[in-house]
Amino acid sequence: MKLFRRIVLALVVLFVVAQFIRPLPGSVPINPQKTLSSTGDLPANVATVFNRACRDCHSNNTTWPWYSQISPVSWMLASHVNEGRRELNIDQWRDYTTKRQLRKLDAICKEVKEQDMPLSSYLWIHHDARLSGDDIRLLCTWAAGEKSKISRAQPRSGS
Repeated sequence: MKLFRRIVLALVVLFVVAQFIRPLPGSVPINPQKTLSSTGDLPANVATVFNRACRDCHSNNTTWPWYSQISPVSWMLASHVNEGRRELNIDQWRDYTTKRQLRKLDAICKEVKEQDMPLSSYLWIHHDARLSGDDIRLLCTWAAGEKSKISRAQPRSGS
């Protein structure tokens, strides 16, 4: 019984200490001129889907829930958001090269079609982020249209 109490006490102490070791998910400045929406090619219905299902991990405009203040959950959330922003950050869209934009448009459609995005762990709590078949078709149709516009706008080499 003494050993059990020591183990419990050690776990409580570790949990309390962990609360002081948190990632700082402070706000990241957003330059409105660099965002995907600044291109003028983001229809309202697509923006609605992005805001509902993608924004928390793929923009600088993350809404941090109350439980993001509790370690070790905060570590996992910060890691997911940082990884999501590295993969695609719609608030830094205009910083991407044309080639990267084209790849990201392909990836958006692929990830949602294969139901790899949004992450299933995100959907546990954010049920409204679940993408319907119509949402997936909308994102893929929009992405294909954007790819076409970007490709047409590129100067042809060798002409």
